[in-house]
Amino acid sequence: MDKLPRVSVLMPVYNAGRYVRATVESLLAQTFADFELIAIDDGSKDDSAAVVREMAATDARIRFTSRENRGVVRTRNELADLARGEFMAVNDADDLSMPDRLAKQVAYLDAHPECVMVGSRVMVMDPYSSPVAESAHKLGHEEIDAELLAGSGWALVQSAVMMRSEAVRKIGGYRGAEHNLSEDHDIFIRLAEVGRIANLPEPLVWYRRHATSLTHTLYQSTKSRHEAVKRQIIEEAYQRRGRSMPADWAFETWRPSPRDEQLRTWGWAAIKHKNIPVARKHAVAAVKAAPLSGASWKLLYCALRGR
Repeated sequence: MDKLPRVSVLMPVYNAGRYVRATVESLLAQTFADFELIAIDDGSKDDSAAVVREMAATDARIRFTSRENRGVVRTRNELADLARGEFMAVNDADDLSMPDRLAKQVAYLDAHPECVMVGSRVMVMDPYSSPVAESAHKLGHEEIDAELLAGSGWALVQSAVMMRSEAVRKIGGYRGAEHNLSEDHDIFIRLAEVGRIANLPEPLVWYRRHATSLTHTLYQSTKSRHEAVKRQIIEEAYQRRGRSMPADWAFETWRPSPRDEQLRTWGWAAIKHKNIPVARKHAVAAVKAAPLSGASWKLLYCALRGR
């Protein structure tokens, strides 16, 4: 019988052909080698499946399946069902794990048996993998749990978490297949009820922002339902804990920045990090998106100058 891996890395794939090769490479380069990478292509319309299938043919740690689209929640649960490891690490198909990510998270969970999930701070990057800003996630259980109860799914980052497989199965895995919204927030808050949770201070994952991510594309079609889903998640959490939900509880819906504003943010960050070719790409795109914007032209001027 094959020796079971300690870690199962779960990677849902959907229209990530532009990024998925780099994502898989970042996982295969881990200093902690005792893992399997389970990837399911959820009916992609681009070359995502072909890329992962090619890589799976050269590395036995990759277990790959491609099928019709069933949505991200069903895909995450299928991945969890296939996991053989003691721990489940999530890595979405457009984000990058640093080489020591798995090693540090396994070490933390080994040293803290009361902890059922550990995430980390992240480096937010743009579509070209240029750094934008390091996150300032809270690190301790009480602070993270308070943010989750306040409605913030960003208290942990889905692509940066490692969970105990036993705990995930104990709470019934991911929920919300009918709406495919906030499944990460929901599982985080339920895991916080069966054990401790934490974030490591190092940015162990580079988290990609881009206009074709599910976070952005789902916003356009689901913003009217998003608040209702969040409220339901929080109401149920308070009920399970035998507490009354605050009467003044309100959720401030996250929304993507206007395109020209987002491009300028990325452009200035690229200049700050001396990634001038990327800054120029964002600057040109910002001017095209808002040709009458003085702020966009200022970015273009500085990008062309290189500072």
